[in-house]
Amino acid sequence: MKLSTNFVKDYVNIDVDVKQLAEDMTRVGNEYDEAGKLINATKLIIGEVIECVDHPDSDHLHCCKVNIGKEILNIVCGAPNARKGIKVIVAQDGAQLPEITIKKGIIRGQESNGMLCSLAELGVENKFLNPEDKEGIAELGEDAKVGEDPIKYLELEDETIDFELTANRGDLLSILGMAYEIGAIYDKKVKEVEIGHKEQGEDINKTFTTEVKTDNCKLLLVKKVEGLEIKESPKFIKNRLIASGIRPINNVVDISNYVMIELGQPLHFYDADRLGNKLVVRMAEENEKLTTLDGNERILTSEDIVIANSTRGVGLAGVMGGLETEVEEDTKNIIIEAAIFDSVKIRKTSNKILRSEASNRFEKGLEPARTYMAIERACTLLEKYANGKVITGTVKHDETKEENKKIDIKYQNINDVLGTVIPKNDVQDIFRKLGFTYTEKGDILTVEVPTRRRDISIKEDLIEEVSRIYGVDNIEGKLPIVPMKKGSYNKTLREIRNKMIALGLNETLSYILINDKEVHNYTLDEFEELKLLDPITEDRNVLRYSVIPSLYKIYDYNSSHGQKDISIFEIGKGFYKKGEKYGEDTKLCALMTGKYLLGLNKTQNVDFYAIKGVVEEILEYLGYAGRYSFIKKELPEQMHPGQSAYINVNGTDIGIIGKLHPDFVKEDVYVFEINLDELFEKKVGKMKYKEISKFPSIKKDVAFVVDKKLESKEIEKAIKSSGGSLLTEIEVFDLYTGENVEATKKSIAYSLTFTDNKRTLTDEEVNSLFNKIIENVSKKYNAEIRK
Repeated sequence: MKLSTNFVKDYVNIDVDVKQLAEDMTRVGNEYDEAGKLINATKLIIGEVIECVDHPDSDHLHCCKVNIGKEILNIVCGAPNARKGIKVIVAQDGAQLPEITIKKGIIRGQESNGMLCSLAELGVENKFLNPEDKEGIAELGEDAKVGEDPIKYLELEDETIDFELTANRGDLLSILGMAYEIGAIYDKKVKEVEIGHKEQGEDINKTFTTEVKTDNCKLLLVKKVEGLEIKESPKFIKNRLIASGIRPINNVVDISNYVMIELGQPLHFYDADRLGNKLVVRMAEENEKLTTLDGNERILTSEDIVIANSTRGVGLAGVMGGLETEVEEDTKNIIIEAAIFDSVKIRKTSNKILRSEASNRFEKGLEPARTYMAIERACTLLEKYANGKVITGTVKHDETKEENKKIDIKYQNINDVLGTVIPKNDVQDIFRKLGFTYTEKGDILTVEVPTRRRDISIKEDLIEEVSRIYGVDNIEGKLPIVPMKKGSYNKTLREIRNKMIALGLNETLSYILINDKEVHNYTLDEFEELKLLDPITEDRNVLRYSVIPSLYKIYDYNSSHGQKDISIFEIGKGFYKKGEKYGEDTKLCALMTGKYLLGLNKTQNVDFYAIKGVVEEILEYLGYAGRYSFIKKELPEQMHPGQSAYINVNGTDIGIIGKLHPDFVKEDVYVFEINLDELFEKKVGKMKYKEISKFPSIKKDVAFVVDKKLESKEIEKAIKSSGGSLLTEIEVFDLYTGENVEATKKSIAYSLTFTDNKRTLTDEEVNSLFNKIIENVSKKYNAEIRK
């Protein structure tokens, strides 16, 4: 939003330097990009060319004598329209223009003591210039006085601030809205909008009808103005549009833009004789065609709102009018449309077709009272500056029911949140400056927020308003006093993060947005994905449920760039809708492939047991030793059926682990994901300390050949039940299928450790237990000893 200080001074009386105004607006939360004069040039003066002859040494230069009042200057000029008798803008010796500094000198042997300027050379953008202004020097009117300031004469003595507004402050997309904000800062009263025109002729409701066929238009107002004289706009209208970044066209079109900038309500003017006697608001037909004002044919969808007459579309609602009913030089009668359309629909359409000043305002939401004000203001200006005759009456379709919001708040709420001790009178004074009325009952203040402030709906918004106007700089900084809890959720997450790093994995931070085709991968959970209403790209149009797709993208990128040894993890959020419940879970996810660094210069190939070891380390570190297991059952199609399992704690599945299916990725890639929120709901086992035995342990290795479908944990149960208390550790160290082992079978090798804390074990008793284990497993699972 570009703010013209001359324009805003129509509504609020201020006398502040433009830089100071910009800084004060920033202080209350409205940042700006740049602030300064509209025409940033010095040492300019009005002159009259009293002599103009061709340069003796050039085919295009002229030697001019220019009277500037106090002296006559010799100036060499190359403009094709330079001639005797015209009034011009003279940049004197030492003048600072936006692009150059003017210095007197000799041009091809002729003295030149300045420059005759075009408006472009003063910094006026080309889009605001007429063809003649682009081709030559500026020619001033006969009433221009020699020796005076040309910027004052042109009424371009304005200052502008280019604000970068936040999305919630749609009320500031107007001069009137800016006036309310500035008035609150400097405690100035905002002036009323000038509205007053005559109405004549037969009521428009008898000759013109409207029909709204969609719920996406809550308010539609139509008025008619006849007998218009289309001509150049008054200087003040043109210059204020230029200062606001809008190109002047003619008085009628300029008034529609002027009111939009002034009040924030876009209007559209239709040539009434081309439109007909009916205006319809409807959704477009699929593939309906409409030629807009820029001459482009648009192909519409059923999601676009169209303004139509009784037979065809004549405008794209909230974005751009149609070419067929454009206001042209011969237009005499117009229909004025002021409306409020669904902001989401307008944003989607404008993203496809064209972002415009109008669509920007519709997207932010409009105030119905301002819509009524805008159409009346336009009629007032058309009557005054286009000699229009406003026809009696207004055609209305109004389904809006907006009222001022009433919000209760305690003074203590404000001070507790801000950490301040702002007196009651100061709080009340801030609301008065903002234009909010209020009533007080005990320690409760009931604040009535006007409908123009659509961004305020809860008490926290009021607290923010108090902090803005009171001044964040005036709030004394204090260190927060927060009770520190041991074993807090965040501390546990930090400990998990540190443990994963200690295990040799690298942490990543990935996008929470993924493609909707990936959101149901790596899980069999039933949920409804959460789609974005207006995604920036279709590749990231839904919130993820699992973190695995995000890590896979990181793997895929690194792998394609030649990095094959990847061990990464992330602690991130997954999002879902289950039934009517919306939720999010914190998840620990890891992906490993290639070689895994075990220690200094020691690596191993990543396999199922490597990533399983990481999971076991984490679960045991968190206190779940002896409470977890790996259960094999139906798996997502993206997981390898023979090398994947669910992670189960205390009888509940809290995650998944395994190898990605070779149909999805050729390399051996292993992943696991644990739902930390579900894990932390499980009781942690009490930490038990066991004295390290002073006596030596005895290790025995055995390899069983068993059915391929038999799970190792079943064999481990049988081993443990036979080994008794002296069997202190069971470790799988080899899995083999292939030569010398039947195709339907596999060989699993175990290392068994026997220990007693009170004595040294004998070979006889260990061998007795070892033979008992072999006998039990062989009998129970028809196992054979691999030799």
